[in-house]
Amino acid sequence: MSSLLNINYMELYKVPRNSRIKVVTEDKVPPGAPQITEGEELNFRSIDGMYSYCTRDNGEVVHLVAWAEVEVIDDKNTED
Repeated sequence: MSSLLNINYMELYKVPRNSRIKVVTEDKVPPGAPQITEGEELNFRSIDGMYSYCTRDNGEVVHLVAWAEVEVIDDKNTED
Protein backbone atom coordinates (compact mmCIF):
# COMPACT_ATOMS: atom_id res chain seq x y z
CA MET A 1 0.00 0.00 0.00
CA SER A 2 2.89 2.39 0.62
CA SER A 3 3.85 2.12 -3.08
CA LEU A 4 0.68 4.02 -3.93
CA LEU A 5 1.83 6.94 -1.79
CA ASN A 6 5.44 7.14 -2.96
CA ILE A 7 5.85 8.95 -6.28
CA ASN A 8 9.41 7.61 -6.66
CA TYR A 9 8.19 4.03 -7.31
CA MET A 10 8.18 2.97 -10.97
CA GLU A 11 8.97 0.15 -13.34
CA LEU A 12 12.70 -0.16 -13.93
CA TYR A 13 12.45 0.44 -17.70
CA LYS A 14 11.14 3.97 -16.94
CA VAL A 15 14.06 4.87 -14.63
CA PRO A 16 16.75 7.19 -16.04
CA ARG A 17 20.08 5.51 -16.74
CA ASN A 18 22.77 5.70 -14.06
CA SER A 19 20.27 6.12 -11.21
CA ARG A 20 20.53 4.65 -7.73
CA ILE A 21 17.54 2.38 -7.06
CA LYS A 22 16.01 0.28 -4.29
CA VAL A 23 14.29 -2.97 -5.22
CA VAL A 24 10.66 -2.85 -4.02
CA THR A 25 9.68 -6.44 -4.84
CA GLU A 26 11.76 -9.54 -5.46
CA ASP A 27 11.51 -10.47 -9.10
CA LYS A 28 13.05 -12.74 -11.69
CA VAL A 29 16.71 -12.80 -12.67
CA PRO A 30 18.29 -14.74 -15.56
CA PRO A 31 19.13 -18.41 -14.93
CA GLY A 32 22.41 -18.71 -13.02
CA ALA A 33 22.51 -14.99 -12.15
CA PRO A 34 22.94 -13.72 -8.57
CA GLN A 35 19.67 -13.31 -6.66
CA ILE A 36 18.44 -9.82 -5.83
CA THR A 37 16.47 -9.27 -2.63
CA GLU A 38 13.68 -6.88 -1.73
CA GLY A 39 15.08 -3.68 -0.22
CA GLU A 40 18.48 -4.06 -1.86
CA GLU A 41 20.02 -0.89 -3.29
CA LEU A 42 21.62 -1.09 -6.72
CA ASN A 43 23.25 1.17 -9.27
CA PHE A 44 21.08 0.98 -12.41
CA ARG A 45 23.02 1.39 -15.64
CA SER A 46 20.75 0.40 -18.54
CA ILE A 47 18.14 -1.97 -19.95
CA ASP A 48 19.30 -4.71 -22.30
CA GLY A 49 16.28 -6.54 -23.65
CA MET A 50 14.10 -7.93 -20.86
CA TYR A 51 16.82 -7.58 -18.20
CA SER A 52 18.77 -4.67 -16.80
CA TYR A 53 22.45 -4.09 -16.23
CA CYS A 54 22.92 -3.07 -12.59
CA THR A 55 25.83 -3.17 -10.18
CA ARG A 56 26.11 -3.65 -6.45
CA ASP A 57 28.36 -1.33 -4.45
CA ASN A 58 31.09 -3.98 -4.54
CA GLY A 59 31.05 -3.89 -8.36
CA GLU A 60 29.21 -7.21 -8.85
CA VAL A 61 26.98 -7.11 -11.95
CA VAL A 62 23.35 -8.18 -11.42
CA HIS A 63 20.39 -8.35 -13.80
CA LEU A 64 16.89 -7.42 -12.68
CA VAL A 65 13.89 -7.79 -15.00
CA ALA A 66 13.05 -4.58 -16.86
CA TRP A 67 9.51 -4.42 -15.43
CA ALA A 68 10.56 -4.77 -11.77
CA GLU A 69 9.09 -2.17 -9.41
CA VAL A 70 11.81 -0.03 -7.88
CA GLU A 71 12.22 3.17 -5.90
CA VAL A 72 14.45 5.84 -7.41
CA ILE A 73 16.81 7.00 -4.68
CA ASP A 74 19.10 9.22 -6.74
CA ASP A 75 18.54 10.26 -10.36
CA LYS A 76 21.94 11.02 -11.88
CA ASN A 77 20.36 12.50 -15.02
CA THR A 78 18.56 15.44 -13.42
CA GLU A 79 20.93 17.89 -15.10
CA ASP A 80 20.51 16.42 -18.63
